[in-house]
Amino acid sequence: MSYIEIISSGPAMGRRENLIKPQYIIGRHPECDIVLESGAVVSRQHARLFARNGGYACEDLGSRNGTFVNGKLINGPTQLQDGDSIRICDIEMSYGDTKEQSSFKGEFGSSKSGGLGVLIEDDENEENVSPSVQARMGMDVRGSEYGFQLSASAESRLAALLEIMRNLGKTIGIDEVLPKVLDSLFSIFLQADRGFIVLKDSAGNLVTRATKTRNKDQEDRARLSKTVLREVMKTKQAIISLDASGDFSMSESVADFKIKSMIVAPLLNFEGEPLGVIQIDSTQTKGGFEAKDLEILIGVANQAGIAIENAQMHENLVAQKLVEQDLVLAAQVQLAFLPKSSPACNGLSFYQYYNPAQQIGGDYFDYLELDNNRLVIALADVVGHGVAAAMFMAKLSAEARFAFASISDPRKAMAQLNDRITALDADRFITMSVIVLDKTTNKATIVIAGHMPPIHYHADGSISEPGEDIAGPPLGIMSDVEFDAMEVILQPGECLTMYTDGIFEAPNKTGEQFSINRVRKIIEKAKGQVKPAGEELIQSVLEHIVDCEQEDDMCIVIVGRDH
Repeated sequence: MSYIEIISSGPAMGRRENLIKPQYIIGRHPECDIVLESGAVVSRQHARLFARNGGYACEDLGSRNGTFVNGKLINGPTQLQDGDSIRICDIEMSYGDTKEQSSFKGEFGSSKSGGLGVLIEDDENEENVSPSVQARMGMDVRGSEYGFQLSASAESRLAALLEIMRNLGKTIGIDEVLPKVLDSLFSIFLQADRGFIVLKDSAGNLVTRATKTRNKDQEDRARLSKTVLREVMKTKQAIISLDASGDFSMSESVADFKIKSMIVAPLLNFEGEPLGVIQIDSTQTKGGFEAKDLEILIGVANQAGIAIENAQMHENLVAQKLVEQDLVLAAQVQLAFLPKSSPACNGLSFYQYYNPAQQIGGDYFDYLELDNNRLVIALADVVGHGVAAAMFMAKLSAEARFAFASISDPRKAMAQLNDRITALDADRFITMSVIVLDKTTNKATIVIAGHMPPIHYHADGSISEPGEDIAGPPLGIMSDVEFDAMEVILQPGECLTMYTDGIFEAPNKTGEQFSINRVRKIIEKAKGQVKPAGEELIQSVLEHIVDCEQEDDMCIVIVGRDH
């Protein structure tokens, strides 16, 4: 006679059903021939046994969690042999085909498990999940009574733990250490089918950084419940479920993979803040996890969290050094756009100073000697500073050289430059001041786009700021702008000083700015001497901001006619 008998632990263990009818429907519905009540999700009509070939065959009836024969998911009618095992969710049965009979112990009863309620926010039907989390780091753990422990020997566990500690202690690369941790955990937890280490990225998103599976086929369909992971991180508490199908009945990731038991522990840094989680889970009905397994995983997670934070700090330090190297290179590239020396012009003297607030900046100056004995002196300030401003400055340098070399009228050259900068649609603007000096007539034509006018020191000791009344808007705000020009004659002993706002707006420790008035007084005091004027101006600004960080880029260009 054929029969099936429950062999999984629990109140129904040992109950047996003799098979005498042509067909038996198995499920949780009371009208089924064999009623299974479990904390796991047994379908209303889950599977059937039917007479075939002198014995019985088993067939799944489209259940959600499937039916397993000898540990393999069946996809159609499967002939049963004496001693075959049938597993439906967390209930395992044995099929027998023998003349021997044991005493009939009655119908299948229920086996009600204790539930671990976790709010599964990212799964469907989340409103039907109990919001209470009963598992605690202090080992206040609840779960079903199904299964018995499948464990490695004490010697194997100790060896694996020591191996984990060695790996955590000597490795500074996250991608090196995490797979080794999972390898060692699989040596400890022989019942584990999957292992995951999930970490938060810089944006706070959960990213899987290491995965291990017993079966290669499981890798393609691995799914995790984000809500479970985030709950563990939020509460900083480890959880264990000995009946995952029941505890997380609404979790698709649990149902799809047929997870039977799982342990999840948070990874915490030195300050106790969550970095991520370790999850180990199993599909085995026999050999589920126990409380002592959670203790082991918590211990590993505590050490791993510290090692991961050290590795992250190391990676951040390496990344920072790479960025610093890139910035040094960028600064060198930017300096290549600026003049390496002053023009060699008889009867003229020059002084220039450039110092970005960061390694690279947005201030700009240039000299461009034209074929018709004219010299273009340009100074500009790109809004902001840093990498973006420096990149914009590089573009300005190229466009300015093209515009003033190809168009003889400085006003039209500035207009074309403005149109080219505006067309970039870079959501940035540039203030700029340009002097076109005719070296034959000493006539200086001044065109200004939203910048401070140059300070003109006159031979009689007075100063003025030519171009203040004709200044146009900054470059990059609007196209089709017409610019005006101002002309002055640079007499012997006179000079023109151009500067950016990083000079006069430089604040001291009390917040007091250096001011334009102080710039004017220094230029006036130098009496047309170009180099002394520039050096005194820079020295005064640096003394003003002593013990302060430089807040903005600084740039000065002075051109003067010798006596």
